[in-house]
Amino acid sequence: MPPMLPTNNPLRIAIIVGEHSGDILAAGVMEAILQQRPDTEFFGIGGPRMQALGFDAWFDMEELAVMGLVEVLGRLPRLLSIRKQLMNRLLASPPDLVLGVDAPDFNLPVEHKLKQAGLTTVHYVSPSVWAWRQKRIHKIAAATDLVLALLPFEKAFYDKYQVPCRFVGHTLADQMPLEPDKTGAKAALGLAEQPVLALMPGSRSNEIKLLSPAFLQAAEKLKAQQPELQLVCAMVTEQKAELFAAIKQQVAPALSIRVVVGQSRTLLTAADAVFIASGTATLEAMLAKCPMVVAYKLNALTYQLAKWLVKIDYFSLPNLLANQPLVAELLQEQVTPDALVAAMQPLLGEAGTRLKQQFTVLHQQLACHASEQAADAILALIAKRGSND
Repeated sequence: MPPMLPTNNPLRIAIIVGEHSGDILAAGVMEAILQQRPDTEFFGIGGPRMQALGFDAWFDMEELAVMGLVEVLGRLPRLLSIRKQLMNRLLASPPDLVLGVDAPDFNLPVEHKLKQAGLTTVHYVSPSVWAWRQKRIHKIAAATDLVLALLPFEKAFYDKYQVPCRFVGHTLADQMPLEPDKTGAKAALGLAEQPVLALMPGSRSNEIKLLSPAFLQAAEKLKAQQPELQLVCAMVTEQKAELFAAIKQQVAPALSIRVVVGQSRTLLTAADAVFIASGTATLEAMLAKCPMVVAYKLNALTYQLAKWLVKIDYFSLPNLLANQPLVAELLQEQVTPDALVAAMQPLLGEAGTRLKQQFTVLHQQLACHASEQAADAILALIAKRGSND
């Protein structure tokens, strides 16, 4: 438990979140803090889960959900405007702590300026400094008073550079059962007991546009080989579902596929395998014990820059956690219907069963009561700073 905090004034915590995965993480921390300090006020940039807990959202979270250098350049004026307005408000009425959740390209510069101005800053979800541009760790140290890391190997990296870091585990690993209820999930979605192949081409519009065509064509080929396959696609919003439907109409108009909105976890639990975009969703698939083929495509210029800068053997979270190629990874020009089909076929058989066992071991390593640990670390830091004032 963190040191006791004075309760005569409500705590004020600013949170900055840039996408749906961050909304999940931040909402978990908010709930855990509210258990200890029900009077805490939260505000800044957040998503629907956070707002349901009373978060005062000053800007739409979706405005920060931009991936890739070229894409960011097109939105730069608006992003700079949001950053300026956000910092002005926080400096005019300083909170007890500023929590930046992921979105490092936006959050770390904000955290740096705020820390320079005397505010206490915490960054939740370590940037991939262990993978590329390792010297960025010095900028992270200058921007934050503490890093909250999701993955066990990240803390060792920070310790090497003597940068304050706490491994808290992952809230998804705490929330999801070690043994998923596949039958119950299928029933919840109204699916039959036949095999289910899921399609999850991402939460960002650009990901959906780049990955959906190949995913749909691969699903069409697999359906022709195994007519009993039930095809289901998960989208995060109705707007994204409409985008996917328009792409399907062009690429595979005759293909029978159901689209569900806001039920990705239930679908991953129900599915026998999934075509999935690289990102946090692959962790959710792993925790749901859903065998996967991971794919990713970027704007061509962004990809060329990334290929030059990134120096890692794997890009999907299951492989990074295991430090071995547990799941198939297809990147850029490798993302073709035939390659997707070839990678998926074994997973619909015995290989899928073995993979689920390996996923269970990784799940156990990550289940550490992450939200409670993060909340304790935040409250302890506030108490420490308060006692030093």
